[in-house]
Amino acid sequence: MTVLHRPPPGKYRLTVEDFLRLDETGVFGTDRTELLDGDIIIMNAEYRPHGQIAGELHYAFRRVLETIGNDLHAMSASIRLSAHDMPLPDIALTREPHGAGPVPVESVGLIVEVASSTLDRDMGQKVPIYARAGIPEYWIVDVNGRVLHQLWSSQSDGYEHHRTTPFGARVTAETIEGLTIDTTSL
Repeated sequence: MTVLHRPPPGKYRLTVEDFLRLDETGVFGTDRTELLDGDIIIMNAEYRPHGQIAGELHYAFRRVLETIGNDLHAMSASIRLSAHDMPLPDIALTREPHGAGPVPVESVGLIVEVASSTLDRDMGQKVPIYARAGIPEYWIVDVNGRVLHQLWSSQSDGYEHHRTTPFGARVTAETIEGLTIDTTSL
């Protein structure tokens, strides 16, 4: 007698191409989504504390970058990091704001995630993803803890340096000369 052995059900890891095809067909509707480690993440609703802080930071980055004459632009757009990762950060500083499709990873100088309900993911799963992709500097703004985590010197599994700054202080980027943000308005 022949016995068929079926492998146990497994998880399928989507590629960015799979994810983009699904998005183009309208599968996600109006949901904001990102792809992390091949998994589709439906993003949480954003409320006023998150929106206010993200807006203040976006404005501050734009103003400071113009003042120091840096060609980086602050925007929120999907970034293609690898074959299985395409996050949608709250703010990305990129040298290529124009064009179609996701922002190319090599154009990104700094990423900011504003975390009101996603701190575990932003401080956990996303750290090695951004580091492996070579993102030079990553900031996580902890809305509830009222601090900004600044990570830089990317390595294969994370970042070599981590500094925590309370709201109300000035934060100076370690990888972008002249970029200092005042967090008083946060």
